[in-house]
Formats: sequence, structure tokens, C-alpha cells
Amino acid sequence: MSYYFSRTIDSNFSEAIRKITAALTERGFGILTTIDVQATMKAKLGEDFRPYTILGACNPDFAWHALQAEDKIGTMLPCNVIVTEVLPGKVEIAAVDPVASMSAIDNPSLGEIAGTVRTALQEAVASL
Repeated sequence: MSYYFSRTIDSNFSEAIRKITAALTERGFGILTTIDVQATMKAKLGEDFRPYTILGACNPDFAWHALQAEDKIGTMLPCNVIVTEVLPGKVEIAAVDPVASMSAIDNPSLGEIAGTVRTALQEAVASL
């Protein structure tokens, strides 16, 4: 089982971030965190890295239900979505597959919620 799903689009990097953020917003997600990996690697290690941003996406309704089913599930929240430039003008958007990440937890009701979240994330990525 793959732990993510992705799509590569023709776009510049900043526009791809805007597009996936809008697609996630349409499905009830907000962006809680934005990590600029390229800038962090340069600042902390002095290393050059391609444009790469991690978005921490959260849908409050989904998170609420997941927390009701499993109170330690917060260790796996929010859902990470990465945006990375693979070639000039080509950007890959990848999202965690919550079904894969939640499969380690023996809780059937959590599995149902993870399936719903998976569908919403897949729709957001596919809409680009």
C-alpha cells in the first residue's frame, strides 16, 4: 500500500501552492502550518534544495471525529501535503494517504474517518 498519492502539474511553484490551497479550502481544509523546506535547509544546514513546501492541512470536522474515536490521533495530525518543483514549470503535489497511516491503529471507526479524509484529499489533488 502506498503511503501517499500525487499529481504533477504544469505550473510555477507559487501558483501550485495557491491552487492546492484553494482546492483544499473548497473541501473544508485550512492550512495550519507551512514549512518552507528549501529555506530551512539553507538556513540550518547551508544546503541548497529544490523548492519544497510542506502544508499542514486540517479539516476541523474530520479532526473532531478522529479525536473522538482515538484521542492520541493528534500525533498524526494535520494531514501533510507537499508541493515540490520537479523540473522548471513542473510541480508535484503529494498528499499523505490517511488510510495507510491509520492502518497501524486497531480502531474500525477511525478507519472509516480516514477513508473519508482520503477521498477529500484525493479529490483536491485530482482537481488540479
